[in-house]
Amino acid sequence: MDPTRAVAAMAVASLLLIIIGSRRTPRSCRNFPLEQSCPSSEQTCVSREKLQSFSSRNSNRHKSPPSPYLLSQLQEYEQHHKRCDPLSKPFDRTSKNEDLAQDCRYIVFTPGNDELATTMLSLSSSFLYALLTDRVLLIDFDPSMLGLFCEPFRKSTWLLPGEFTFRDRASSAEFRQVFSLGNLMRKQNQKQDQKLQADTASLLFLYLSMDYDDYDKLFYRDETQELLKNVPWLVLRSEQYFLPYFFLLPCFRTELDKLFPDDKETVFHHLGRYLFNPSNQAWGAIARFYDDYLAKAEQRVGLEIKVGNPYETPPSLMLPHILKCIQEESKILPRLQQNNTTTRTTILPSFRKLKNMYSTRPIADGEGSVSVRVYRTSSHEGMQESDRNYHNMKALVDVYLLSMCDVLVISPFSTFGYVASGLAGLNPWFLKNPGDYETKPLEPACRRAVSPEPCFLFHPGEYVPNAVHHCRGRLGPVPVILYCEDFVFGFKLGNLKC
Repeated sequence: MDPTRAVAAMAVASLLLIIIGSRRTPRSCRNFPLEQSCPSSEQTCVSREKLQSFSSRNSNRHKSPPSPYLLSQLQEYEQHHKRCDPLSKPFDRTSKNEDLAQDCRYIVFTPGNDELATTMLSLSSSFLYALLTDRVLLIDFDPSMLGLFCEPFRKSTWLLPGEFTFRDRASSAEFRQVFSLGNLMRKQNQKQDQKLQADTASLLFLYLSMDYDDYDKLFYRDETQELLKNVPWLVLRSEQYFLPYFFLLPCFRTELDKLFPDDKETVFHHLGRYLFNPSNQAWGAIARFYDDYLAKAEQRVGLEIKVGNPYETPPSLMLPHILKCIQEESKILPRLQQNNTTTRTTILPSFRKLKNMYSTRPIADGEGSVSVRVYRTSSHEGMQESDRNYHNMKALVDVYLLSMCDVLVISPFSTFGYVASGLAGLNPWFLKNPGDYETKPLEPACRRAVSPEPCFLFHPGEYVPNAVHHCRGRLGPVPVILYCEDFVFGFKLGNLKC
């Protein structure tokens, strides 16, 4: 512990219990879900400039800036999006199945659930797919997700007009049966035809949620991507961070190596910072809390705790488990002098208990001169009520405050923690679930991630074991795919060299 760090501020977060821690004139805006979503009512996005300023002041946390080629492709995409967005004539023609040969092809993202973090992960994956396939990304948001972000593409919109919504239809078994790529593949397999007719369809549904079947997973094949090139409308439904698999497909590898030539650990960081600028309302809450509590700290520690079933995780173990990680193993926070009396923890660790420990007990000898202050933010009422816009707004505030910390300790299998770490560009510490242990916490209590990239939890499985084995065998350069620290069946991007 560096004795020169006079003040350390710690943010504590939990999904269940505690949180710390010349403008063109559009033809019509009456079909947009919110009036402010229409480009005619476009306002200055305060967070876009402020976040760039924050990143420049904390550039030491990021391994590399975006490549010049990525920046140029984003600029080209913005122009393409503006030509083809829902207020354009090409959109009208394509939506009516007219003039399908022109260059406006679309991918419509519809979230697999209403949870903020999973939506951000799958939306960033969908955007990268749009970049790789020269498509225009449109969003079919649930009302609970509206008003959270600024429009990322200036003088344009990425929101699908209400009259074209696929959200409800994409949830139905009938829509999936008629339009899904997986069902088309299944029929093709049953008929044993020589040629798959996907390239003649005007609309296909890509079902990439966690419960997808083997035919849906055929999306992750080069030959399937070739068939999809001529389909003007793709509707994609997912709640996964599926973009790591693109690095395993030869049809995308050359372009991906140009977009991200040196640092595969910052893919979500760069895409997320580009896409997810908080709205002015959300940014106001973020800036107020940061200025009031975090701005003057020499080090900010973010702790995100996702408490599971109390019958599986004994309450008497959870707080000692957390303290073992942050005080002994990671040495993020100083140890405290022990009380003479022995106490038994009988409730789940709370914000107040953790705060009282560092406000009432002295720092242990040898830990230096450090002052620790513990704060919580807005979403401490309990489990995120993801079907309400108000709670999604608070969740967005919390995930950005966590991303502004210098060190992160997050729960395993937490998409909320994935997003915070990815936006921060920091390798987090993963808490291990104590599990069903009645006598002592699991050893070790936490583990440092080798990459800030989110985990692709339920991937299709093909190629991955061979790629990892190939790298471990040092047989030559391969896609940098690593097993996830918190979920052994998932994989993620990283910079580990063969």
